[in-house]
Amino acid sequence: MTAIRAFFYVQHLLGIGHLARASRIAQAMVEAGMEVTMVTGGMPVPGFPGAGVHHVALPALAIGEGGFSGLVNASGQPADADELAHRRDLLLEAFASARPDVVITEAFPFGRRQMRFELLPLLDAISAARPRPLLMASVRDILQARAKPQRDQETVDLIRNHYDRVLVHGDPAFAALSDSFPLTSQIADRVMHTGLVCQPAPRPSAERFDVVVSAGGGAVGATLVQAAVAAIRLRPALGACLVITGPNLPQADYDALIQSASDNVTVARFRTDFAAVLASARLSISQAGYNTVADILQAGCRALLVPFASGGETEQTQRATLLSRAGRAVILSEAETDGHSMAIAMDRALAQDPSAATTFAKTDGAARTAAILQDLLASR
Repeated sequence: MTAIRAFFYVQHLLGIGHLARASRIAQAMVEAGMEVTMVTGGMPVPGFPGAGVHHVALPALAIGEGGFSGLVNASGQPADADELAHRRDLLLEAFASARPDVVITEAFPFGRRQMRFELLPLLDAISAARPRPLLMASVRDILQARAKPQRDQETVDLIRNHYDRVLVHGDPAFAALSDSFPLTSQIADRVMHTGLVCQPAPRPSAERFDVVVSAGGGAVGATLVQAAVAAIRLRPALGACLVITGPNLPQADYDALIQSASDNVTVARFRTDFAAVLASARLSISQAGYNTVADILQAGCRALLVPFASGGETEQTQRATLLSRAGRAVILSEAETDGHSMAIAMDRALAQDPSAATTFAKTDGAARTAAILQDLLASR
């Protein structure tokens, strides 16, 4: 038998969470014997998508200062029509070259509307291909609430006209797609929940920290890490602490953080052993992004969550609230985040017993996704 050929489109615009989750899924697909081509369109991130995955990097695009409505190129300049057309052509060439059995679009059509200029032509190419590959949407468990509800109907129309399945990387016992997407009933026949996409439970690191602070990619984490450093200073009884700022924290903020940190604080931009140090920590302080929460659940440590809520973002607040109700986290709002309030929240979080919380979510979503794809293609 020939190996299943998969074509995985991923566009990260702000943080690296989408890329990290997709890379975990791609790795599980490779381990299941598939040939995976991942097409990425964001700024390069070392270590992703990972070994064994054929990587096609389109000319990078990110969001501009105006937010998600505008795209800039790698030089920070607004992307013009010629640049967008060039990307579209490169994407279509990569699809034709890969000749995939299955295509996966990460986030789209539930998100990434900015990329319609290249994704709608890709959908047309998939429809015209003979044999036609299966088409899957890959989405996290909790979606951002729409400012314009009519776009939910646009998503439904794209799913019904083009997609074979929607792979929701969550456990409905924790959060079902219907909890954050109001028109789920119209696509229910195509929705499959895979479980959370987590790394295997890590072996605790020999290097131990009382507190591990992390800010994801770091683009919007300055307030969190600054407050955490100040809070640790207010709790001198704490042992060694680790602050991971993320690669995108501005250099000036990173330098200031090092200067203000107390002697028991180690500051780093990135740690390849993040899951292992989390497993040996007493407390994790972080935002409430999908991948960070998945790592916290696997590590089994206490959690203090500061969900990202700027610009009308709702997803992280909803996830943090569910974890708090399950007894697995203490929440501190962004608006209240300073050294004093975080120190008090740290005390509350350290008093929790995470082992007393009920297990509430399947965490084998990456392997399950690979198995679902194999089953669908085998029964086709």
